[in-house]
Amino acid sequence: MKNAHAASQPGTRTPRTPLLKRLGPGLVTGAADDDPSGIATYSQAGAQFGYGMLWSVLFTLPLMIGIQIVSARIGRVTGHGLAANIREHYPPWLLHGVVGLLLVANTINIAVDLGAMAAALRLLIGGSPHLAIVAFAMVSLGLQIFIPFPRYAPILKWLTLTLFAYVATAFVVHVSWGEVLWRTFVPPVGLSADYLLTLVAVFGTTISPYLFFWQASQEVEEQRAGPGEAPLRDAPGQARAHLNRIKLDTYVGMAFSNSVAFFIMLTAAATLNLHGITDIQSSAQAAEALRPIGGEFAFALFAAGIIGTGMLAVPVLAGSAAYAVAESFRWPIGLGLRLAEARGFYAILTVATLVGVGLNFTSIPPVRALIWSAVINGVISVPIMAVMMLMAVRPEIMGRFTIKRELRILGWLATLIMALAVAAMFYALGRAST
Repeated sequence: MKNAHAASQPGTRTPRTPLLKRLGPGLVTGAADDDPSGIATYSQAGAQFGYGMLWSVLFTLPLMIGIQIVSARIGRVTGHGLAANIREHYPPWLLHGVVGLLLVANTINIAVDLGAMAAALRLLIGGSPHLAIVAFAMVSLGLQIFIPFPRYAPILKWLTLTLFAYVATAFVVHVSWGEVLWRTFVPPVGLSADYLLTLVAVFGTTISPYLFFWQASQEVEEQRAGPGEAPLRDAPGQARAHLNRIKLDTYVGMAFSNSVAFFIMLTAAATLNLHGITDIQSSAQAAEALRPIGGEFAFALFAAGIIGTGMLAVPVLAGSAAYAVAESFRWPIGLGLRLAEARGFYAILTVATLVGVGLNFTSIPPVRALIWSAVINGVISVPIMAVMMLMAVRPEIMGRFTIKRELRILGWLATLIMALAVAAMFYALGRAST
């Protein structure tokens, strides 16, 4: 009682929550964006164009922050994920089309990520890639199904530290920092078709639909797991603290994500591009190509990072698909529920992961699978972003917590940029097929 009384007296301060505890869904979402397939994309950008695409990481940062804050606010304010809100307020065809394509894209992405993790492990210690794929998938499923959410969430948070491997790698190779600074803030003037196609790939990798669904759903999970917490629409007294936390969490998470992407691109530019290696088709290939140029230590850091970020990204990909499908059918959802309480949710999570495993035992080339995943993500990203922006300004959905003018401008700008990127992608793919 003495401490409570003292905290209420004038001139005393309520203890502040440590920064790490204030970070959660936004940090994990941002880190999961740098998955093994993303590493491949950023490595290819650096290998092919040197420092000439570093500016794109800074350009996408505010767009990414804006749209992810919108998704997080929708989840925390309404107490429901994106699919549940789309189900309640929009036509069934939109819901089923978006969720179906999301499930397909995420499953393909899981396959690519598991394959990359296994290839990286083989480079480090040898062994059977197929056995490693199965092992990684089983560990991921086991953690999600059998570890309660309050204990599982910190595991995801600590896994984000593995991405510092890519920051460290950039400092064990030779980098022309003056040129890096110049190219980061002064984009190249001439834009070839290949440059535009790679730029579209970077945009699509950085702003991905599964991130929207995951962060919104994790805000719901955090709210349900917190004693006395409620959706902000029903508990406006909790709004100030949580909206400020969402803002801080998303800023830090997206800045962390794009910083890692910057250093991956930088490392590839300073090593692979400088030595004439301009065609990188997987993250494991990037690590292997780095070995004779950057040395054993740089190679080991890069390869180990692929495994660490994959262990973070695979659950996010499978989980975001499971949240979306389960919400569409009004099934009990959430990593906070036991297996018997949410059979449908865990069934989707399991099937997506196991199908991803199975795709690695087929003859489908990983690069082609990655292209299809990027195309599908491009197709659904723009309508999802548009629907999110429309939901975020509707009082019947958000109550008194509709987004303000600054966030509206940023969110719609991100939507427009993605629409242009998708149009450019289809144009480039059409040119390539003729």
